[in-house]
Amino acid sequence: MTETAADARPSRPAEADPAAGVAAPSRRLLLLMAVATGLSCAGNYFAQPLLDLITRDLHIGTTLAGLLVTASQAGYALGLLLIVPLGDVLDRRRLAVGLLAATALFLALTAAAPNGPLLLAGTVAVALTAVGAQVVVGYAAALVPDEARGRAVATVMSGVLLGGLLARTVSGALAGLGGWRTVYWASAIPVAVMAVALHRCLPRVRSTAQLSYPALLRSALALLREEPLLRRRAVLGGLSLASYSVQLTALTFLLARPPFNWSEGAIGLFGLLGAIGVLAMTFAGRLNDRGFVQYVTGSGIVLLGGGWLLLLAGERSLLWLSLGIVALNVGQQAVLNSSQTVLYALRPEARNRLNSVFMTSFFIGGATGSALTAVVWTHAGWSGVCLLGAGLAAGALAVWGLERVATTRRTATN
Repeated sequence: MTETAADARPSRPAEADPAAGVAAPSRRLLLLMAVATGLSCAGNYFAQPLLDLITRDLHIGTTLAGLLVTASQAGYALGLLLIVPLGDVLDRRRLAVGLLAATALFLALTAAAPNGPLLLAGTVAVALTAVGAQVVVGYAAALVPDEARGRAVATVMSGVLLGGLLARTVSGALAGLGGWRTVYWASAIPVAVMAVALHRCLPRVRSTAQLSYPALLRSALALLREEPLLRRRAVLGGLSLASYSVQLTALTFLLARPPFNWSEGAIGLFGLLGAIGVLAMTFAGRLNDRGFVQYVTGSGIVLLGGGWLLLLAGERSLLWLSLGIVALNVGQQAVLNSSQTVLYALRPEARNRLNSVFMTSFFIGGATGSALTAVVWTHAGWSGVCLLGAGLAAGALAVWGLERVATTRRTATN
């Protein structure tokens, strides 16, 4: 394996994989899990294009409406920290199904919210339980043998990515037909259906870990201290998403002004270029399973940096802008899939805690990149934004280089 055994093996004897002996999932089941994760996390993005409609309908201020986006991000981060680790101690099927059912319920309550504060509470609750998507991803990683893990994780994670990507476009279309509440009602029903489908189709996997909830959370933090690979991948993942998020934020600013002067709808459709990254994730998963994890990571980071050079040339060229966006999407998905593949191999009994730590760092990086973008755009415009994105990608490349040095030294010592 590219992520060598010396680097990927646990630093202490690991417990048995609780999914050992369970039949590997079929392609159909993995696709079902992908659809479930996409529908589950889509609710986190519905409000973004609907803020103006919500403000007028509920007669709330723009400040409270803007908090809906922040509340969604905060709720998801809390879920990653407080809920996802439970997959290592509870029946994984019951936890995944329960979270999807709760998401469906909260989507319905959000649709019926009579005022701004209750809408805000519903948004937090939806985001908090939407981390069921990450529980399902860890579930898939546990059900497959090592040589198929990259593809399985890529398949299920593609649902998460497509859910977030398509949610903004679909919510705008549905809101145009029946108002903003229609978006949440229409989402609650298929999420509930997915909860029933997963209950019927997922095999039961009981955890072997015996930890109290406080001990479980402490052990998740302890993994950062005990596993150097987790620390490096957490920082690398955060930097990579920070670089990618700069583009997501700045692209709207660029396309809304001359020479493009695009409408919000056109900008949203242009963002669908990101779907190419989903296809790249599947390809990256296959390469990871063949032992090229490190090459996939390094190539992904190089694509991130190169993508920013293309975007710099794309300030007045739609062609270069499109190529840059594709490069960033492909690079980001390659880094994400390779990181999850190697981390899931680290400690089978702690996969949900590993994913919790990694994804929390991942989304912190994304939020930081978005926040920095607004400041840099104001003072330095598109060229400054491109330098920011490229600099963050360079930071990820440096972390990856340190990982390669540490791996080489450890291999030589053993």
